[in-house]
Amino acid sequence: MSVKAEIKPTSVFIVSGGAKGITAKCTINLAQQHPCKFILLGRSELLANEPEFARDCFDEATLKKRIMEYLMNQGEKPTPMKVQGFYQQIAGSREIKQTLSEIRATGSEVQYLSVDVTDTLDLHQKITDTVESMGKVTGIIHGAGNLADKLIEKKTEADFEKVYTAKVKGLENLLSCINSSDLEHLVLFSSVSGFYGNIGQSDYAIANEILNKSAYLVKQKYPSCHVVAINWGAWDSGMVTPQLKKEFAKRGIDIIPIEVGTQMLVNELQSRHHDTTQLVIGSPSIPPAVKLAPELKKYRIRRQLNLSANPFLHDHVIAGNPVLPATCAVSWISDTCEKIYPGHKAFGCSDFRVLKGITFNETLATEYFLDLQEVAKDVDNHEVDFQGKIWSRNPQGKIIYHFSSNVKLRRDIPSAPTYERLNLAADNIITTVGKDFYQKGSSSLFHGPAFQQVKRVINISQEKITTECFWQEISRKQQGQFAAYWVNGFTTDLSTHGLWLWLSHLYQEICLPGQFLQYEQFAKTPCNATFYVSCEVVSKTTTGVVADFYIHDEQGKLYSQLLGAKGIIFPAKLMEGK
Repeated sequence: MSVKAEIKPTSVFIVSGGAKGITAKCTINLAQQHPCKFILLGRSELLANEPEFARDCFDEATLKKRIMEYLMNQGEKPTPMKVQGFYQQIAGSREIKQTLSEIRATGSEVQYLSVDVTDTLDLHQKITDTVESMGKVTGIIHGAGNLADKLIEKKTEADFEKVYTAKVKGLENLLSCINSSDLEHLVLFSSVSGFYGNIGQSDYAIANEILNKSAYLVKQKYPSCHVVAINWGAWDSGMVTPQLKKEFAKRGIDIIPIEVGTQMLVNELQSRHHDTTQLVIGSPSIPPAVKLAPELKKYRIRRQLNLSANPFLHDHVIAGNPVLPATCAVSWISDTCEKIYPGHKAFGCSDFRVLKGITFNETLATEYFLDLQEVAKDVDNHEVDFQGKIWSRNPQGKIIYHFSSNVKLRRDIPSAPTYERLNLAADNIITTVGKDFYQKGSSSLFHGPAFQQVKRVINISQEKITTECFWQEISRKQQGQFAAYWVNGFTTDLSTHGLWLWLSHLYQEICLPGQFLQYEQFAKTPCNATFYVSCEVVSKTTTGVVADFYIHDEQGKLYSQLLGAKGIIFPAKLMEGK
């Protein structure tokens, strides 16, 4: 844990791309809370005097009309490109002046340099001259960048250079202009595109990921410097139109409000007691749904499994051996289907069966196969139906089937229905609470922390049990090869624990999952928040039990429903490996 340098009135920040747009907003907010000195860099020209015809004209349409008239009076043809270029020059200069004015209003000292950060000689000369009057540079905020979005096969070398050099060469040049030993703060404006990737932004993703890695290298070399690469998501700025906001919402992409994002930057610069070098602010850039082709395809995906790569399995031990939860097999199949068709989600799984299961002992295969067969497509409604089977070969080469399931992908998930038989009235029959359910000898629940917890049993009868649940999200490293995405194998497993408690309380029996008829998901089950499960028992025999599970919020709105789930009843001693 290192202590970060404070921002003082004498601190001098170079801010690339800092006179316009989001970087300017961030700089203004920083100046308001920490008045100091700023050197803003930008390619736009700062006009000392605007053309006479532009004065007191702030309406875009009117100003463009005046530009057209001016060009015609000069004997030039007012092409759309010329008019737009002239307008952007005036508008850009005005925005720069506004930024400078707002920064000066905070009591800060600020200068603007019209310079391209990729022009090494010009940048060196102008920064050297400015530092003589402003003082030594103690901080850099590198916000400059360019976009040239298009599919990779359509990108040119010039496109790549334009995007790449602004980020990477720009940082290299900025660092070469200062005395590195004086540097107390280095903030790199990276992007979630570098962290998650994004369609049409291969060059932008590469450049930003290099910024991320550069942050770690600088931090290693200068451990006392506060270094952070902030991977920003989409900002709620003028570039995000209402139509684009609607598309982002449809794709589950969060927008960063300007006042929230700018304060996050200030908070990060103020933080003196953590060493986070890479900070991701924003959701993944989920691609739009791919267009479906009518032909039916088949796939085979290979996967190697091992215990060390999946720490959560130590919390799912049966008869002394870690066992893959059936719900993780469901997420394995459904997640793979979703990756084949980005933008689609697994709305339903049907006819799921545990055939052999997967136990992490001497029977663990060296390789597992997931075979997926498309059995139906509705191109117009954006739906795909799969049949999936997970299998391996034993040492003798014989095929062993472990799990099977059908999966329905949909681009548009239906609105969640409401569970009509909602009953959250407590009967106080079972008074055990929280982690006490999982204490050895207190119940039939063998699950470790990765699959806990039932917080309380709200009510129980011969036909039904209602539980209040809460899944404390485990780390991605603990989740291993079965990360919780849309279908969460951990919360789904937790949702079935009520049936175990019902069997234990009324019959002193336990069960293991065998199959289910239908699973439908309308929304993600919440992590780190309370949810409820209403488990209705359909039938019970000496060897098995059938139940329907409804996972919902406090008002009964469904996250998902698991219907026709069949459990096989076993002696309790089986769980202890006796």
